Amino acid sequence: MARLAGTSTAVVSYVINNGPRPVAPATRERVLAAIKELGYRPDRVAQAMASRRTDLIGLIVPDARQPFFGEMAHAVEWAAAERGKMVLVGNSDYVGEREVHYLRAFLGMRVSGLILVSHALNDLAAAEIEAWDARVVLLHERPEAIDDVAVVTDDLGGAQLAVRHLLEHGYEYVACMGGTAETPAVGDPVSDHVEGWRRAMAEAQIPTEGRLFEAPYNRYDAYRIALDILSGPRRPPAIFCSTDDQAIGVLRAARELRLDVPGQLAVAGFDDIKEAALADPPLTTIASDRSAMARAAVDLVLDDGLRVAGSRRERLKVFPSRLVPRRSCGCK
Repeated sequence: MARLAGTSTAVVSYVINNGPRPVAPATRERVLAAIKELGYRPDRVAQAMASRRTDLIGLIVPDARQPFFGEMAHAVEWAAAERGKMVLVGNSDYVGEREVHYLRAFLGMRVSGLILVSHALNDLAAAEIEAWDARVVLLHERPEAIDDVAVVTDDLGGAQLAVRHLLEHGYEYVACMGGTAETPAVGDPVSDHVEGWRRAMAEAQIPTEGRLFEAPYNRYDAYRIALDILSGPRRPPAIFCSTDDQAIGVLRAARELRLDVPGQLAVAGFDDIKEAALADPPLTTIASDRSAMARAAVDLVLDDGLRVAGSRRERLKVFPSRLVPRRSCGCK
């Protein structure tokens, strides 16, 4: 190949590996033409062994079957492709041992970095990351067990936006469907959603006692719990759900009980998954720029200056939340 391009094998290597030394444009064109003529395909395994890095990014999510995490994984994959990387996805299923399993597997593959959506990173997982001195970016959640760079949404502010909007419609009060007893009190988006609900209710001088309901994040469990809530004697006039998936479950329960939404029950969610716009009625929710968040996470995990000094707050990249009003809250 070097002979055909009229250059040295070192220059060919620089072109194939995109460095470490620059190559003149005309020379690069000759090398690329030779590669095309010979049908050469780089040996990625050999390259990885030489550099001790692969073109892979590890992504661990709690459950890619949930629409939010599926959409986030898709956004990360596209952002990685823009940087010439591929993504390996592992599902922790909210189980610490599975999270550690994927951490060890991906780090053993010499991934270029890890993007971690961790429900509650345990000490063993944190120790594993420290032992490998891995490049890690936390996405969506920021568990206390590890102090790495995080890319998150303004969850607290977004929840306040949603609850204030519901109250502005004139509903007497807004109930909240939060997480479960296992939901971490700090660093978890759902905890921030619940806190945002509390603050918005406090601003309006409305009590919250007895108006917070525990539920898993998925629509199926939320549907079953909502059937009990909505068929009881103290049905709330409005519900803010910590996830859109929960809200879709609530809408299904309301439809089954023949409750008019929003006439008899207003509903708002959080995440703005694609299905939110197609719900019946379309779901009012809180959105953030998932594509920009994914791109920021990929850029950070591939950045040699990732581990920078600074406080935990300085190592957070927070994306704003915005209200997306639709018919489920009473908007037309």
